[in-house]
Amino acid sequence: MAKIARVINLSKTYELEGGSVHALRGVSLDFEQGDFVALMGPSGSGKSTLLNLLGCLDRPSSGHYYLGTEDVSLMDDDQLSDVRSKYLGFIFQSYNLIAQYTVVENIQVPLLYQGRVNEQTRQRCIRLAEMVGLGDRLDHRPAQLSGGQQQRVAIARSLVNDPHVILADEATGNLDTRTSVEIMDLLLGLNQMGKTIIMVTHENDIAEWAGRVVRMRDGRVESDVRNDTGARMKHVQAARQVLVAAVA
Repeated sequence: MAKIARVINLSKTYELEGGSVHALRGVSLDFEQGDFVALMGPSGSGKSTLLNLLGCLDRPSSGHYYLGTEDVSLMDDDQLSDVRSKYLGFIFQSYNLIAQYTVVENIQVPLLYQGRVNEQTRQRCIRLAEMVGLGDRLDHRPAQLSGGQQQRVAIARSLVNDPHVILADEATGNLDTRTSVEIMDLLLGLNQMGKTIIMVTHENDIAEWAGRVVRMRDGRVESDVRNDTGARMKHVQAARQVLVAAVA
């Protein structure tokens, strides 16, 4: 399959008062169109730093990051902002919703920054809300939603620009087991529709939903393994059965 993103010898060093911190040390990885990748590792392993670099939220100290055929690591701040708004979708552990906005308005936020809010894009936001199961919550505000519903808003928002890659940072970290399964089932469905997903997680049972697990330690890739398809689907089916039993 076609490579949608690629990092080559990527390093990131932070200069702090007490000295230098080497968060990434020469990481090289390829991400294919339609990949579902879980980034794992202990605190300080570099997984969140890598996700930030992939999301153009930070710059590497050295190395290269290609998104498609473009070397993003050479871009200035305005160009990076443009890449983020056009090609990347973000899902955060803390949802990052605007308290005063309704569900539809929160989904529209990326379009606001681009000056693209109109009736046509509003209808797209409504369809996305319906797709993630919030068709009856369009005018609700975050305080009127459960944690799982807020994360569904965040997922819909991540899709509003039809991104090339969805980046998720501990997307189930604040959710209970049942809601985590619902969110992962939603992400798996998006992946099966062709979306490329790269997520940071510290939970092995969440990583088992992914097609590929990259483990990091001390700023380096420790292992890069594809989950066995049969075992992965058994895990997904077992999780879904637990969810059905809980609803019943």
